[in-house]
Amino acid sequence: MLKTGVKSVPISKAKASESKEVVIKGWIYRKRSSGGKIFAVVRDRTGIIQCIIDKSAMSESAWNAIDSAYLESSIIIKGTVKKDERAPDGVEMEAKDVLVVHSGEQFPITEYQSPEFLLDVRHLWLRSQRMIMAMKARSYIFRYARDFLDKQGFFEITPPLVTVAGGETGADLFEVKYFDQKAYLTESSQLYSEAMIYSLEKVYSFAPSYRAEKSRTVKHLAEYWHLEPEMAYFNNAMNMKFQEKLVSGIANKLAKEHPDILKFFSVEPDSLIKIRPPFKRLSYDQAIALLQEKGSDKKWGDDFGVEEEKLLTENEDKPIFVYNWPKEIKAFYMPVNPKDERTVLCADMLAPHGHGEIIGSSEREWRYEELVKRMKELNMNLDNYSWYIDLRKYGSVPHAGFGLGIERVIKWMLNLDHIRDAIPFPRVINRLTP
Repeated sequence: MLKTGVKSVPISKAKASESKEVVIKGWIYRKRSSGGKIFAVVRDRTGIIQCIIDKSAMSESAWNAIDSAYLESSIIIKGTVKKDERAPDGVEMEAKDVLVVHSGEQFPITEYQSPEFLLDVRHLWLRSQRMIMAMKARSYIFRYARDFLDKQGFFEITPPLVTVAGGETGADLFEVKYFDQKAYLTESSQLYSEAMIYSLEKVYSFAPSYRAEKSRTVKHLAEYWHLEPEMAYFNNAMNMKFQEKLVSGIANKLAKEHPDILKFFSVEPDSLIKIRPPFKRLSYDQAIALLQEKGSDKKWGDDFGVEEEKLLTENEDKPIFVYNWPKEIKAFYMPVNPKDERTVLCADMLAPHGHGEIIGSSEREWRYEELVKRMKELNMNLDNYSWYIDLRKYGSVPHAGFGLGIERVIKWMLNLDHIRDAIPFPRVINRLTP
Protein backbone atom coordinates (compact mmCIF):
# COMPACT_ATOMS: atom_id res chain seq x y z
CA MET A 1 0.00 0.00 0.00
CA LEU A 2 1.35 3.41 -0.99
CA LYS A 3 2.21 5.96 1.70
CA THR A 4 3.08 9.64 1.39
CA GLY A 5 6.68 9.03 2.44
CA VAL A 6 7.35 6.48 -0.32
CA LYS A 7 10.43 7.11 -2.45
CA SER A 8 9.58 8.49 -5.90
CA VAL A 9 11.18 9.84 -9.06
CA PRO A 10 10.39 13.01 -11.03
CA ILE A 11 8.06 12.49 -13.99
CA SER A 12 10.82 13.46 -16.43
CA LYS A 13 12.93 10.58 -15.10
CA ALA A 14 9.97 8.20 -15.00
CA LYS A 15 9.32 8.82 -18.70
CA ALA A 16 12.84 7.66 -19.46
CA SER A 17 12.37 4.44 -17.44
CA GLU A 18 10.69 2.27 -20.05
CA SER A 19 9.51 -1.14 -18.80
CA LYS A 20 10.50 -0.28 -15.23
CA GLU A 21 8.29 0.05 -12.19
CA VAL A 22 8.46 3.51 -10.68
CA VAL A 23 6.57 5.72 -8.24
CA ILE A 24 5.61 9.31 -9.11
CA LYS A 25 4.08 12.09 -7.02
CA GLY A 26 2.13 14.98 -8.49
CA TRP A 27 -1.26 16.48 -9.24
CA ILE A 28 -4.05 15.48 -11.60
CA TYR A 29 -3.76 17.76 -14.62
CA ARG A 30 -6.48 16.14 -16.75
CA LYS A 31 -8.77 13.14 -16.26
CA ARG A 32 -11.30 11.13 -18.26
CA SER A 33 -13.01 7.77 -17.85
CA SER A 34 -13.81 5.06 -20.39
CA GLY A 35 -15.02 1.48 -19.87
CA GLY A 36 -13.65 0.77 -16.43
CA LYS A 37 -10.47 2.73 -17.02
CA ILE A 38 -9.38 6.19 -15.94
CA PHE A 39 -6.90 8.11 -18.02
CA ALA A 40 -5.23 10.60 -15.68
CA VAL A 41 -2.58 13.01 -16.88
CA VAL A 42 -0.39 13.75 -13.88
CA ARG A 43 1.95 16.72 -13.59
CA ASP A 44 4.89 17.69 -11.43
CA ARG A 45 7.47 20.44 -11.85
CA THR A 46 9.36 18.39 -14.46
CA GLY A 47 6.53 17.53 -16.85
CA ILE A 48 3.39 15.45 -17.43
CA ILE A 49 2.65 11.77 -18.00
CA GLN A 50 -0.54 9.91 -18.82
CA CYS A 51 -1.43 7.15 -16.34
CA ILE A 52 -3.84 4.32 -17.17
CA ILE A 53 -5.76 3.20 -14.08
CA ASP A 54 -7.69 -0.05 -14.61
CA LYS A 55 -10.52 -0.73 -12.17
CA SER A 56 -9.74 -4.45 -12.19
CA ALA A 57 -6.19 -3.80 -10.96
CA MET A 58 -7.21 -1.52 -8.08
CA SER A 59 -8.66 -2.08 -4.65
CA GLU A 60 -12.20 -0.79 -4.25
CA SER A 61 -11.08 2.07 -1.97
CA ALA A 62 -8.27 3.13 -4.32
CA TRP A 63 -10.61 3.05 -7.33
CA ASN A 64 -13.34 5.04 -5.57
CA ALA A 65 -10.78 7.63 -4.47
CA ILE A 66 -9.35 8.22 -7.94
CA ASP A 67 -12.78 8.01 -9.59
CA SER A 68 -14.10 10.85 -7.41
CA ALA A 69 -10.91 12.92 -7.35
CA TYR A 70 -11.11 16.41 -8.78
CA LEU A 71 -8.59 18.05 -11.09
CA GLU A 72 -5.55 19.28 -9.14
CA SER A 73 -5.95 16.55 -6.52
CA SER A 74 -2.56 15.50 -5.19
CA ILE A 75 -1.73 11.91 -6.03
CA ILE A 76 0.90 9.16 -5.79
CA ILE A 77 1.00 6.42 -8.43
CA LYS A 78 3.09 3.27 -8.74
CA GLY A 79 3.24 1.64 -12.13
CA THR A 80 5.16 0.47 -15.17
CA VAL A 81 6.20 2.88 -17.91
CA LYS A 82 5.76 1.93 -21.56
CA LYS A 83 5.74 3.56 -24.96
CA ASP A 84 2.43 4.45 -26.58
CA GLU A 85 2.26 6.88 -29.49
CA ARG A 86 -1.31 7.84 -28.55
CA ALA A 87 -0.20 9.20 -25.17
CA PRO A 88 1.17 12.71 -24.57
CA ASP A 89 4.88 12.61 -25.47
CA GLY A 90 4.45 8.97 -26.57
CA VAL A 91 4.86 7.54 -23.06
CA GLU A 92 2.33 6.34 -20.48
CA MET A 93 2.25 4.52 -17.14
CA GLU A 94 0.14 1.47 -16.33
CA ALA A 95 -0.85 1.99 -12.71
CA LYS A 96 -0.54 -0.82 -10.16
CA ASP A 97 -1.40 1.20 -7.08
CA VAL A 98 -2.81 4.68 -6.47
CA LEU A 99 -3.01 6.93 -3.44
CA VAL A 100 -5.10 10.10 -3.62
CA VAL A 101 -3.37 12.26 -1.02
CA HIS A 102 -5.92 15.07 -1.11
CA SER A 103 -8.93 15.49 -3.37
CA GLY A 104 -10.28 18.69 -1.87
CA GLU A 105 -12.91 20.63 -3.77
CA GLN A 106 -13.68 21.11 -7.44
CA PHE A 107 -10.99 23.26 -9.03
CA PRO A 108 -12.45 26.68 -9.94
CA ILE A 109 -10.40 27.28 -13.10
CA THR A 110 -11.86 25.88 -16.30
CA GLU A 111 -11.16 26.67 -19.95
CA TYR A 112 -11.60 30.16 -21.40
CA GLN A 113 -11.45 32.21 -18.21
CA SER A 114 -11.01 35.98 -18.38
CA PRO A 115 -7.60 37.50 -17.58
CA GLU A 116 -9.11 39.34 -14.60
CA PHE A 117 -10.50 36.14 -13.12
CA LEU A 118 -7.13 34.42 -13.56
CA LEU A 119 -5.53 37.33 -11.69
CA ASP A 120 -8.15 36.98 -8.93
CA VAL A 121 -7.11 33.33 -8.50
CA ARG A 122 -3.45 33.87 -9.31
CA HIS A 123 -2.46 31.61 -6.40
CA LEU A 124 -4.14 28.76 -8.29
CA TRP A 125 -3.33 29.84 -11.87
CA LEU A 126 0.36 29.49 -11.01
CA ARG A 127 -0.23 25.74 -11.45
CA SER A 128 -0.98 26.14 -15.16
CA GLN A 129 1.60 24.93 -17.67
CA ARG A 130 1.99 28.48 -18.96
CA MET A 131 2.83 29.90 -15.55
CA ILE A 132 5.02 26.94 -14.62
CA MET A 133 7.11 27.52 -17.74
CA ALA A 134 7.26 31.29 -17.18
CA MET A 135 8.34 30.86 -13.56
CA LYS A 136 11.02 28.35 -14.56
CA ALA A 137 12.37 30.85 -17.08
CA ARG A 138 12.29 33.56 -14.42
CA SER A 139 14.34 31.43 -12.04
CA TYR A 140 16.89 30.57 -14.73
CA ILE A 141 17.25 34.22 -15.81
CA PHE A 142 17.83 35.26 -12.19
CA ARG A 143 20.48 32.54 -11.91
CA TYR A 144 22.23 33.42 -15.17
CA ALA A 145 22.40 37.11 -14.27
CA ARG A 146 23.94 36.37 -10.89
CA ASP A 147 26.34 33.80 -12.38
CA PHE A 148 27.54 36.29 -14.97
CA LEU A 149 28.20 39.04 -12.45
CA ASP A 150 29.82 36.68 -9.94
CA LYS A 151 32.23 35.46 -12.62
CA GLN A 152 33.10 39.08 -13.44
CA GLY A 153 34.26 39.65 -9.87
CA PHE A 154 31.18 41.46 -8.54
CA PHE A 155 29.97 41.34 -4.96
CA GLU A 156 26.24 41.14 -4.25
CA ILE A 157 25.08 43.69 -1.68
CA THR A 158 21.81 44.03 0.26
CA PRO A 159 20.52 47.61 0.31
CA PRO A 160 17.63 48.93 2.42
CA LEU A 161 14.20 49.05 0.81
CA VAL A 162 12.84 51.81 3.08
CA THR A 163 14.41 55.24 2.55
CA VAL A 164 13.86 58.92 3.25
CA ALA A 165 14.44 59.93 -0.37
CA GLY A 166 14.18 58.51 -3.86
CA GLY A 167 16.93 57.60 -6.29
CA GLU A 168 15.53 59.25 -9.40
CA THR A 169 13.61 62.52 -9.11
CA GLY A 170 11.78 61.77 -5.89
CA ALA A 171 8.47 61.49 -7.73
CA ASP A 172 6.17 58.48 -7.92
CA LEU A 173 7.16 57.11 -4.52
CA PHE A 174 5.06 54.95 -2.19
CA GLU A 175 4.92 56.71 1.16
CA VAL A 176 5.03 54.61 4.33
CA LYS A 177 4.88 55.43 8.04
CA TYR A 178 8.21 54.60 9.66
CA PHE A 179 7.54 54.90 13.39
CA ASP A 180 7.12 58.70 13.79
CA GLN A 181 8.77 59.60 10.47
CA LYS A 182 7.70 59.76 6.85
CA ALA A 183 9.56 57.31 4.62
CA TYR A 184 9.27 55.72 1.19
CA LEU A 185 9.62 52.34 -0.50
CA THR A 186 12.72 52.56 -2.65
CA GLU A 187 12.39 53.15 -6.38
CA SER A 188 16.04 52.20 -6.87
CA SER A 189 18.92 50.85 -4.79
CA GLN A 190 21.46 52.68 -6.94
CA LEU A 191 22.57 55.27 -4.40
CA TYR A 192 23.38 52.60 -1.84
CA SER A 193 25.18 50.55 -4.47
CA GLU A 194 27.29 53.61 -5.27
CA ALA A 195 28.35 53.84 -1.62
CA MET A 196 29.68 50.28 -1.83
CA ILE A 197 32.01 50.78 -4.82
CA TYR A 198 34.45 52.68 -2.57
CA SER A 199 35.10 49.44 -0.71
CA LEU A 200 34.26 46.61 -3.12
CA GLU A 201 34.68 48.43 -6.50
CA LYS A 202 32.23 46.26 -8.49
CA VAL A 203 28.91 45.50 -6.80
CA TYR A 204 25.31 44.70 -7.61
CA SER A 205 22.02 44.62 -5.78
CA PHE A 206 19.16 42.36 -6.87
CA ALA A 207 16.08 43.47 -4.99
CA PRO A 208 12.53 44.79 -5.41
CA SER A 209 11.92 48.39 -6.46
CA TYR A 210 8.65 50.29 -6.27
CA ARG A 211 7.14 52.88 -8.61
CA ALA A 212 3.82 54.56 -7.85
CA GLU A 213 3.23 55.35 -11.51
CA LYS A 214 -0.40 55.49 -12.52
CA SER A 215 0.36 53.47 -15.64
CA ARG A 216 -1.76 50.78 -17.22
CA THR A 217 0.61 49.71 -20.00
CA VAL A 218 1.62 46.11 -20.66
CA LYS A 219 5.19 46.82 -19.46
CA HIS A 220 4.64 48.52 -16.08
CA LEU A 221 4.55 47.04 -12.59
CA ALA A 222 4.30 48.89 -9.28
CA GLU A 223 6.65 46.32 -7.71
CA TYR A 224 9.38 44.73 -9.79
CA TRP A 225 12.78 43.09 -9.39
CA HIS A 226 15.68 45.38 -10.18
CA LEU A 227 19.23 44.26 -10.99
CA GLU A 228 21.54 47.23 -10.32
CA PRO A 229 25.30 46.91 -10.85
CA GLU A 230 27.72 49.76 -10.09
CA MET A 231 31.32 49.82 -11.26
CA ALA A 232 34.22 52.03 -10.15
CA TYR A 233 36.30 53.58 -12.95
CA PHE A 234 33.71 52.78 -15.64
CA ASN A 235 32.54 55.30 -18.22
CA ASN A 236 29.44 55.34 -20.44
CA ALA A 237 31.06 53.40 -23.31
CA MET A 238 32.40 50.71 -20.97
CA ASN A 239 29.00 50.54 -19.31
CA MET A 240 27.19 49.83 -22.60
CA LYS A 241 29.69 47.14 -23.60
CA PHE A 242 29.24 45.43 -20.26
CA GLN A 243 25.43 45.48 -20.60
CA GLU A 244 25.68 43.89 -24.06
CA LYS A 245 27.69 41.00 -22.63
CA LEU A 246 25.29 40.49 -19.72
CA VAL A 247 22.10 40.52 -21.80
CA SER A 248 23.48 38.41 -24.64
CA GLY A 249 24.92 35.95 -22.11
CA ILE A 250 21.53 35.48 -20.45
CA ALA A 251 19.75 35.11 -23.80
CA ASN A 252 22.27 32.61 -25.18
CA LYS A 253 22.27 30.48 -22.04
CA LEU A 254 18.48 30.32 -21.83
CA ALA A 255 18.29 29.26 -25.49
CA LYS A 256 20.99 26.61 -25.19
CA GLU A 257 19.97 25.10 -21.85
CA HIS A 258 16.17 25.40 -22.01
CA PRO A 259 14.96 25.50 -25.62
CA ASP A 260 11.83 23.60 -24.51
CA ILE A 261 10.66 26.61 -22.50
CA LEU A 262 11.16 28.97 -25.43
CA LYS A 263 9.36 26.62 -27.82
CA PHE A 264 6.44 26.41 -25.38
CA PHE A 265 6.03 30.17 -25.89
CA SER A 266 6.54 29.84 -29.67
CA VAL A 267 9.96 31.50 -29.47
CA GLU A 268 12.67 30.05 -31.70
CA PRO A 269 15.79 29.39 -29.59
CA ASP A 270 17.98 30.55 -32.50
CA SER A 271 16.48 34.04 -32.16
CA LEU A 272 18.13 34.33 -28.71
CA ILE A 273 21.33 32.52 -29.69
CA LYS A 274 21.86 35.18 -32.37
CA ILE A 275 21.81 37.96 -29.77
CA ARG A 276 25.48 38.89 -29.55
CA PRO A 277 27.40 42.17 -29.22
CA PRO A 278 27.63 44.74 -30.57
CA PHE A 279 24.14 46.22 -30.31
CA LYS A 280 23.07 49.12 -32.50
CA ARG A 281 23.68 52.56 -30.96
CA LEU A 282 21.57 55.62 -31.71
CA SER A 283 22.21 59.01 -30.19
CA TYR A 284 19.08 60.71 -28.90
CA ASP A 285 19.37 63.12 -31.85
CA GLN A 286 19.43 60.21 -34.29
CA ALA A 287 16.51 58.55 -32.53
CA ILE A 288 14.38 61.72 -32.82
CA ALA A 289 15.24 62.01 -36.52
CA LEU A 290 14.30 58.36 -37.11
CA LEU A 291 11.01 58.75 -35.25
CA GLN A 292 10.12 61.79 -37.32
CA GLU A 293 10.93 59.85 -40.50
CA LYS A 294 8.45 57.21 -39.34
CA GLY A 295 5.72 59.80 -38.86
CA SER A 296 6.06 60.57 -35.13
CA ASP A 297 5.38 64.09 -33.88
CA LYS A 298 8.06 63.81 -31.18
CA LYS A 299 10.44 66.75 -31.04
CA TRP A 300 13.83 67.27 -29.42
CA GLY A 301 13.49 67.29 -25.63
CA ASP A 302 10.55 64.88 -25.48
CA ASP A 303 10.70 61.60 -23.60
CA PHE A 304 9.72 58.36 -25.33
CA GLY A 305 6.74 56.17 -24.55
CA VAL A 306 5.49 52.78 -25.69
CA GLU A 307 4.75 53.90 -29.25
CA GLU A 308 8.14 55.52 -29.79
CA GLU A 309 10.01 52.52 -28.40
CA LYS A 310 8.00 50.30 -30.74
CA LEU A 311 8.82 52.45 -33.77
CA LEU A 312 12.52 52.38 -32.96
CA THR A 313 12.73 48.61 -32.45
CA GLU A 314 9.97 47.08 -34.60
CA ASN A 315 12.43 45.87 -37.24
CA GLU A 316 15.26 44.96 -34.86
CA ASP A 317 16.19 41.44 -33.82
CA LYS A 318 18.58 42.56 -31.08
CA PRO A 319 18.30 45.26 -28.41
CA ILE A 320 19.46 48.76 -29.29
CA PHE A 321 20.91 51.64 -27.27
CA VAL A 322 19.66 55.23 -27.29
CA TYR A 323 22.34 57.34 -25.63
CA ASN A 324 23.01 60.91 -24.49
CA TRP A 325 19.48 61.98 -23.62
CA PRO A 326 18.42 65.56 -22.83
CA LYS A 327 19.48 66.71 -19.40
CA GLU A 328 16.01 67.99 -18.51
CA ILE A 329 14.33 64.56 -18.69
CA LYS A 330 17.00 62.56 -16.88
CA ALA A 331 18.00 62.14 -13.23
CA PHE A 332 20.10 64.50 -11.13
CA TYR A 333 23.07 62.13 -10.78
CA MET A 334 23.83 61.94 -14.52
CA PRO A 335 26.81 64.11 -15.55
CA VAL A 336 26.51 66.69 -18.32
CA ASN A 337 27.92 65.61 -21.68
CA PRO A 338 31.01 67.83 -22.26
CA LYS A 339 30.43 67.66 -26.04
CA ASP A 340 26.83 68.86 -25.79
CA GLU A 341 25.77 70.45 -22.50
CA ARG A 342 22.09 69.97 -23.37
CA THR A 343 22.54 66.23 -22.81
CA VAL A 344 23.88 63.83 -20.18
CA LEU A 345 26.16 60.78 -20.36
CA CYS A 346 23.59 58.01 -20.26
CA ALA A 347 22.05 55.23 -22.33
CA ASP A 348 18.81 53.25 -22.39
CA MET A 349 18.67 49.73 -23.82
CA LEU A 350 15.47 48.95 -25.72
CA ALA A 351 14.41 45.36 -26.38
CA PRO A 352 13.52 44.42 -29.97
CA HIS A 353 10.04 44.19 -31.47
CA GLY A 354 8.54 46.86 -29.22
CA HIS A 355 9.10 45.19 -25.84
CA GLY A 356 10.44 48.49 -24.55
CA GLU A 357 13.20 49.74 -22.28
CA ILE A 358 14.92 47.00 -20.29
CA ILE A 359 17.93 48.94 -18.97
CA GLY A 360 18.51 52.52 -17.88
CA SER A 361 22.16 53.45 -17.36
CA SER A 362 24.58 56.31 -17.00
CA GLU A 363 27.84 57.55 -15.71
CA ARG A 364 27.36 58.98 -12.22
CA GLU A 365 28.32 62.56 -11.36
CA TRP A 366 31.34 61.98 -9.11
CA ARG A 367 32.42 65.62 -8.63
CA TYR A 368 31.13 67.30 -5.48
CA GLU A 369 30.54 70.78 -6.90
CA GLU A 370 28.79 69.56 -10.02
CA LEU A 371 26.50 67.20 -8.11
CA VAL A 372 25.42 69.85 -5.59
CA LYS A 373 24.88 72.39 -8.38
CA ARG A 374 22.58 70.03 -10.26
CA MET A 375 20.61 69.13 -7.14
CA LYS A 376 20.08 72.79 -6.32
CA GLU A 377 18.87 73.43 -9.88
CA LEU A 378 16.16 70.84 -9.23
CA ASN A 379 15.29 72.30 -5.80
CA MET A 380 16.08 69.00 -4.10
CA ASN A 381 16.33 68.72 -0.32
CA LEU A 382 20.07 68.27 0.14
CA ASP A 383 19.63 67.19 3.76
CA ASN A 384 17.91 64.01 2.62
CA TYR A 385 20.93 63.19 0.47
CA SER A 386 23.68 64.38 2.79
CA TRP A 387 25.26 60.92 3.06
CA TYR A 388 25.21 60.54 -0.74
CA ILE A 389 26.82 63.94 -1.27
CA ASP A 390 29.39 62.97 1.38
CA LEU A 391 30.68 60.22 -0.92
CA ARG A 392 32.02 62.93 -3.25
CA LYS A 393 34.19 64.45 -0.49
CA TYR A 394 36.40 61.49 0.30
CA GLY A 395 38.27 59.71 -2.48
CA SER A 396 35.57 60.03 -5.11
CA VAL A 397 36.16 58.26 -8.43
CA PRO A 398 34.51 58.20 -11.85
CA HIS A 399 31.97 55.41 -11.96
CA ALA A 400 28.92 54.14 -13.84
CA GLY A 401 26.07 51.71 -13.42
CA PHE A 402 22.70 50.58 -14.65
CA GLY A 403 19.33 49.21 -13.63
CA LEU A 404 17.82 46.21 -15.41
CA GLY A 405 14.13 45.41 -14.94
CA ILE A 406 14.10 41.61 -14.81
CA GLU A 407 10.39 41.24 -15.63
CA ARG A 408 10.83 43.27 -18.81
CA VAL A 409 13.67 40.96 -19.85
CA ILE A 410 11.45 37.93 -19.21
CA LYS A 411 8.58 39.54 -21.14
CA TRP A 412 10.86 40.09 -24.12
CA MET A 413 12.67 36.74 -24.12
CA LEU A 414 9.41 34.76 -23.81
CA ASN A 415 7.51 37.19 -26.07
CA LEU A 416 4.77 37.63 -23.45
CA ASP A 417 1.82 39.88 -24.19
CA HIS A 418 1.84 41.40 -20.69
CA ILE A 419 4.51 41.88 -18.04
CA ARG A 420 2.20 40.58 -15.31
CA ASP A 421 2.91 37.01 -16.52
CA ALA A 422 6.63 37.50 -15.81
CA ILE A 423 6.13 37.66 -12.02
CA PRO A 424 4.23 35.32 -9.67
CA PHE A 425 2.02 37.89 -7.95
CA PRO A 426 1.87 41.10 -10.04
CA ARG A 427 1.29 44.47 -8.39
CA VAL A 428 -0.26 46.96 -10.78
CA ILE A 429 -2.30 50.11 -10.29
CA ASN A 430 -5.59 48.25 -9.80
CA ARG A 431 -4.38 45.09 -8.08
CA LEU A 432 -2.94 44.47 -4.61
CA THR A 433 -4.14 40.88 -4.12
CA PRO A 434 -3.65 37.97 -3.88
